[in-house]
Amino acid sequence: MDVTRPKPYLPALCAGFLLLAAADLACGGGGFSWAEGAVLWKLRIPRVLTALVCGGALAVAGAGMQSLFRNPLADPHILGVSGGAGLGAACAVVLLGTAWPAFTGVTMVAAAFAGATLVSLLLLVVSRRIASGPSLLIFGVLLGFLLSALTSILQYTAHEEGLKLFYSWMAGSFSGNRYADVALMAAALIIGFVLLSWRRKGLDLLLFGDAYATLAGADVQRLRRVILGACCLLTAAVTAFCGPVGFVGIIAPHLARRLMGSSAHRDVLPAALLSGASLALLADILSQLAGLPAGSTIALLGLPLLLPLLLQKGGDGNTLFA
Repeated sequence: MDVTRPKPYLPALCAGFLLLAAADLACGGGGFSWAEGAVLWKLRIPRVLTALVCGGALAVAGAGMQSLFRNPLADPHILGVSGGAGLGAACAVVLLGTAWPAFTGVTMVAAAFAGATLVSLLLLVVSRRIASGPSLLIFGVLLGFLLSALTSILQYTAHEEGLKLFYSWMAGSFSGNRYADVALMAAALIIGFVLLSWRRKGLDLLLFGDAYATLAGADVQRLRRVILGACCLLTAAVTAFCGPVGFVGIIAPHLARRLMGSSAHRDVLPAALLSGASLALLADILSQLAGLPAGSTIALLGLPLLLPLLLQKGGDGNTLFA
């Protein structure tokens, strides 16, 4: 793939994103009416903002992780950050839900964010000891399995009402967040995007391997920690509020590379942000029309969107970077 002459698809991405945002605002119970001010401002606008911020954050994190590990299937959840969020939410349901009358969904979100943050800090500490990117990736996958197992064990001891709340969070949803919640996710998106953009040249070098990046003068270990920290921040923030929404972080970076005709991260990162936000908005529209959880809708969209990219290159996943 040409890394120096991107195709001029960014304006088209912006236009498509705006059209999907407008269409998503029109979706919801009772149809669209500007007279329904309370519904519009309190329910629909926060839902649309949540979708676009969540999709954009996961897409940007996915682009960073795919380049960091040179793995086209790497996504924001592969290192166990979402598993930490799930374990935190499960702990809140089991430990607080039965003993604290004031237990609410907000408490579970806070616990999920705490769990994701702790796992992120653990990964940053471990990254200082593990010099190999593939080894760090394997550690993250194993950690994710361990956290998932602990979460399953806790579910057996949870009460019925707590389980309903937990399963609703696990399904993934863009609804129910307040403007303050959206602001926190947006802040994480801005910080993560700025950090990855700051290290975009390092990300370009990592596409050719750690040895090449080192010979080119990059501090690979420090670069890995910055990228990993930014991706963990993005994943932790949106997973806590939206649940473990998958597939966006895998698909959107590949769509961005195809549309921009470039693997350079100065082009890929903004295109991935818009692609991820657009995918999340499309999934939210379909979930509103079909009455399905947004997380499940994105999963249903995932394979039809990714399969043509795989077939286009003869089924070799590594050539998705080419």
